Amino acid sequence: MENHLHLIASAASLSKEIGNFKSFTARCIIDLLEKNNSHYILNQLELYKLKHKIKQEYQLWQEGFHPQAILDEEMFRQKLDYIHNNPVRRGYVDDPVHWRYSSCRSYMGELGLLQVELIDV
Repeated sequence: MENHLHLIASAASLSKEIGNFKSFTARCIIDLLEKNNSHYILNQLELYKLKHKIKQEYQLWQEGFHPQAILDEEMFRQKLDYIHNNPVRRGYVDDPVHWRYSSCRSYMGELGLLQVELIDV
C-alpha cells in the first residue's frame, strides 16, 4: 500500500528483524529521494520527524509495529485474506491477484515483483 505495510513473518527476535527492515528500507528510500532531488517529500519527512530523533534528519517509518500471534490455520487464512484484499478495499484493483506487490499472485501461481516464500497450511 502507499502508506502502510502488512506482512506475515516469523523470527527468533521479530522486533530486531522489523527494526533492521525499517532501517534498511528507510535508508534506501531517503537515498533515492535525495538522488532525485525530491525536496518536497524530504521536507515532509523532516517536518514530521519526532522531536527526540536528534541523530537523524528524516523519519520515514512510524515508530513501533503491531504484531499479532497467528495461533491456528483459520487465523492464518483470515490474516492472509485481509492482506490480499487490502488493495481491493482501497479501490486500486478489482481482483487481489492484480496487485503487483501482493503475495496473492504467488499463491495463485503467477509471478509477482517480490520474492515470496509460500506458507503451506
